[in-house]
Amino acid sequence: MAIKVDTDHNVSPDSQEFIINMGPQHPSTHGVLRFLLKLKGETVTQIQPHCGYIHRGIEKMCEKLTYPQIIHLTDRLDYLSAHINNEAVCLLVEDALGVEVPERVKYIRTIIDELSRLASHQLWWCAFGMDLGALTTFFYGLRDREKILDIFEQTTGGRLIQSYNVPGGLMNDIHPDFQKNVKEFIKYFRKILPEYDQLLTGNVIFHNRSKGIGYMSREDIINWGVTGPSGRGSGFSCDVRKHAPYSAYDKVVFNESLEQAGDTFARYKVRIAEMWESMNIIEQLIDNIPEGDFAVKMKPIIKLPEGEYYQRVEACRGEFGVHVISDGNKYPYRVKFRSPNFINLSAIEEMARGQKIADLVAISGSLDLVIPDMDR
Repeated sequence: MAIKVDTDHNVSPDSQEFIINMGPQHPSTHGVLRFLLKLKGETVTQIQPHCGYIHRGIEKMCEKLTYPQIIHLTDRLDYLSAHINNEAVCLLVEDALGVEVPERVKYIRTIIDELSRLASHQLWWCAFGMDLGALTTFFYGLRDREKILDIFEQTTGGRLIQSYNVPGGLMNDIHPDFQKNVKEFIKYFRKILPEYDQLLTGNVIFHNRSKGIGYMSREDIINWGVTGPSGRGSGFSCDVRKHAPYSAYDKVVFNESLEQAGDTFARYKVRIAEMWESMNIIEQLIDNIPEGDFAVKMKPIIKLPEGEYYQRVEACRGEFGVHVISDGNKYPYRVKFRSPNFINLSAIEEMARGQKIADLVAISGSLDLVIPDMDR
């Protein structure tokens, strides 16, 4: 729908309508995303998000790749959920073929899932604070995230992107120091995470910038299909780890982090709570990793039986789904990804309409958008 603007220059600036661009180079859009804004004074009346600036045709590319090759593209969607995205593809293939991976694989996958969630939420926290003027958060968050990236690099060979999952298991076994280093990090971060609250959560300026801003009711969140922490901030119970457990999530006890306020501050509190829960999950698993193989032997060429397959996982920003239609060949006939970032973005006009343009920065930051996950 085209944005129409009032061109009458005789009205006062507070009531005159303007159209401006935010992005695609604006730092607070967290990537190459453009908002076409219609403003009345400083109040947002309409938003048109424009995606596609880094579209790569990944879904179509996947239809020309074998199933083991696809995981080298899914980790480049939401690059902060790289390991989790790849796991979704592997789980789909394993379920379609009736392959049961070793318990050791399930435990290791889940631990790295939660380390990925911690690293992702740390980056969100440090950038979110910086968006609203708290520059110190950027240094705190990156300082702590670096320790997780060191663990990833030691075991998977990658820091930002890990191509560690393969159909049937893992690329290789964990590093001999993996368990020791993970436990040391958890011990360290349990003492550090309260600093995040001291620095930002309890800050009165941050409260004024986030409380009551970007409200969405639980009903609206469900209607828009918003999942992950953004959905749970409005009281929507949508955690795939709880509702459809995979890997080792059925072997751990943890709380689904929910808030009822439905505003920017509620979405913030959900992610802070999730960092505590991720540490709880890791602590339940890290000393109990079973002995055994890190993979089962798979055929050199993997062909799924004819049919449709769907697998969902709880990525760092919500439900990530993989839909495959197979015609029995080594290449999938059709591939479609359910991107949590794309769907969460669709609700931003509902959240921001009637708010100030400065509040739009806080609202978009609270959604924790990763743009390559939209531009597939």
